Amino acid sequence: MSDAEQTRQNILTVAADEIHQHGFKATSLSVILNRCEISKGALYYHFTSKIELGYAVFEEVYTPMFLNVWQTPLTVDDPIEGLCDFLTSMTEEMSCSEVVCGCPLNNLCEEMANVDEGFRLRILCMQEQLNQLIVDALKRISGDLRDNLAFSQVGYFIVATLNGATSLSKSSRNKELFQQVIAELCIYIRALKK
Repeated sequence: MSDAEQTRQNILTVAADEIHQHGFKATSLSVILNRCEISKGALYYHFTSKIELGYAVFEEVYTPMFLNVWQTPLTVDDPIEGLCDFLTSMTEEMSCSEVVCGCPLNNLCEEMANVDEGFRLRILCMQEQLNQLIVDALKRISGDLRDNLAFSQVGYFIVATLNGATSLSKSSRNKELFQQVIAELCIYIRALKK
C-alpha cells in the first residue's frame, strides 16, 4: 500500500470512529486531522469535503463491515438457526459502550437519511443489499419454510426489528431490553419453519 493509500485508509478509520462516537454532524475535521497527524491539505487531497468523507466512510467502512457480519450466518446450512445464533451472540457480546453508542451504521442512517439525499440513497442501496442477502438465504431453504412467505417483507421485518431493538437499548441504556427484543425476534424467525 502506498503512503497516499495508507493515509486515505487512516483518515477513513479515524473518521469512522469519530462518526460512531459523535455522529456525522458533530464530527470535527480538526479532530480527524489531529488524530491522523496530517494537514488540512492532505485531507482535502483525498476528500473534497466533509460530506464526501462521510460518503466514503459509509460506502467503504460501514457498509462492507455490516454486510460481511450478516454474510456468515446467512450462508450456513440452516440460515434460520444461523440468524438466531448471530442475533443471540450480539446480545451476549454487546459491550456497555455499544449499548450507549449504538450501531454505527444505524446511527448514521438515523441522523442523515432525512438530511442529505446522497446519504439517503446510499442507505437505501445498503438496505436493499442486506435484504437481498436475507431473501437469498430464505429462498435457498424455501422447502423447509411455511408456504406463502413474502421473503422480502420477512427480511425487512427482521432488520427493522433489530434496528428498533438497537435504538431502544441506546435510548434506554438498557442491554436487557435489547436481549428481550432479540429473544422475541428469534421466536419469530424460528416460526418461519414448517
